[in-house]
Amino acid sequence: MIQVIIDQKEERIVSFEMSGHANFDEYGSDIVCAGASAVSFGAVNAIMELTKTEPVIEQADSGFLKVVFPELENEETDAQVQLLVRAMIVSLKTIEQSYQDYMTISFLT
Repeated sequence: MIQVIIDQKEERIVSFEMSGHANFDEYGSDIVCAGASAVSFGAVNAIMELTKTEPVIEQADSGFLKVVFPELENEETDAQVQLLVRAMIVSLKTIEQSYQDYMTISFLT
C-alpha cells in the first residue's frame, strides 16, 4: 500500500512523505503507483519550474519520497508553492478515493 503523510502546521503544508508500493498490479503495469508518482513528481517539478524555489527532496529506490517546503521570505512565492502542493493533494485524494485499498493519505497537524 502507498502511504502518504502530509505534515501541516496551522494552514501551511510543511512537507509530504510517500512510501510503499500499491501492489495493484505487477511492476510496470501498476496504474495506482504510476498515478501517484506522476502526480507527486509533477507537482514538485512544477513548483521548481514555476516558482524558482528548491524544496528539500529525499528519495530512495524503495519507493520512498519526502519533500520539505521551507517557508519562503517572499509571501507571494510561498503562497504559490502552497497552492501547487494543495493541488497535488487534491489529485492524490482522487486516486485514494478510487483505489482506497491501495493508497492512504493522512495528515499530521
